Amino acid sequence: MQTAETELRRLLDIMAALRAPVTGCPWDQVQTYATIAPYTIEEAYEVADAITRRDFTDLPDELGDLLFQVVFHARMAEEEGRFAFADVARSIADKMLRRHPHVFAEAEIRNASAQTEAWEAQKRRERAAKAQAGVLAGIPVALPALTRAQKLAARAARVGFDWPDAAAVLEKLDEEAAEVRAELSTADPARLQDEVGDMLFVLVNLARKLDLDAEACLRHANAKFERRFNAVEALFAAEGRGLAETTLQEMDAAWDAVKQTEVKS
Repeated sequence: MQTAETELRRLLDIMAALRAPVTGCPWDQVQTYATIAPYTIEEAYEVADAITRRDFTDLPDELGDLLFQVVFHARMAEEEGRFAFADVARSIADKMLRRHPHVFAEAEIRNASAQTEAWEAQKRRERAAKAQAGVLAGIPVALPALTRAQKLAARAARVGFDWPDAAAVLEKLDEEAAEVRAELSTADPARLQDEVGDMLFVLVNLARKLDLDAEACLRHANAKFERRFNAVEALFAAEGRGLAETTLQEMDAAWDAVKQTEVKS
């Protein structure tokens, strides 16, 4: 079996060959950071999906796809004389050393909670060094909206800007629902977007106060909806009917039947 160093060197050489001006791949040659970025995000989600499915046969392949994205970006930067893959690896290695002084230096950390506090303190120092001022500085705009909302709220909570408990968040949710309801009569898209956005933000905070990940909650809900909808579709297919040939009442009844089946199982 080849070593990690040997295989990584092989991957870097393959990437260089793909980007070679004359002999490389025409598609790879014309890519930019901007055109590759969506693939990078997609590959990260595919890694998360394999983990959620506990598919450890597929996971090495998905992690490889994600690593290739890192190598791709680093190769483009190297061609421009900005940085190389070694700089990427050095940067994260140095960061891990800085953020784990209890492992690589003489600092003492009592427990996981203390480590989280120390980690955040180090990140604040790093942001300050980059002139990223403000409590909310450094939270990437390109994050999925639910994830970013949870990070924004969690960052604000560290300085005391927070609801006292989940019950208080639910009261705020009722208030936001009433505001959405009040806008329904006018149906102003801009106002509805604003109010529904507020409602979603409060829901994210409810998840946070319950120590849940909002993005994971919605992924779970998506999977549940997909599973149940597919089951409803299968029920009518067994009768020789498509969903377009059924009524809403029939679909609702089938949906309830599928839910009951899940509860009993």
